[in-house]
Amino acid sequence: MENVFLGIGSNVGDRVHFLAEAVRKVGGLTATRVVKISSVYETEPVGVKNQDAFLNAVVWVQTPIELAAFHSRMKMIEKEMGRVERVRWGPREIDIDVLLYGSHVMNGDAIVVPHKEMVNRKFVLQPFAEIAPETIHPLEHKTIKELLVVCIDTNAVNLSAELTRSLFTTLQE
Repeated sequence: MENVFLGIGSNVGDRVHFLAEAVRKVGGLTATRVVKISSVYETEPVGVKNQDAFLNAVVWVQTPIELAAFHSRMKMIEKEMGRVERVRWGPREIDIDVLLYGSHVMNGDAIVVPHKEMVNRKFVLQPFAEIAPETIHPLEHKTIKELLVVCIDTNAVNLSAELTRSLFTTLQE
């Protein structure tokens, strides 16, 4: 079993529903178990600024599924959920990024793990540090908590107790 950390985000439609559905679908994969889900954070978009705010969270799962197959399954889940490819860093119904897959490092055309931008994104590091602060980044050799402290991202990342309650309520339905 590998410990895998996923960044999930949405800024189109019923954002909480999209996050909940992503968690359900990932947790429904063969022999895959959701260990922990962070709070929901409302965040400024990166790149294309003229779009709605994102809801972001980090999900910790354990899975026996090999990295390439797991990554491929995440892309299939996005497509099943109606993700429409628009402009880079543009609006998304759902985005599921493999942040870390155990201590594996892969830098291929289709898969880059650890996620190459995670150390520069407070909207990833903040929820990640909430659920697994002592996790070591396999290339930076620092904990997630340490990476958050030195992250220079100045975009707003706001914990939303209301949206977090809504996510967990939706997951229980």
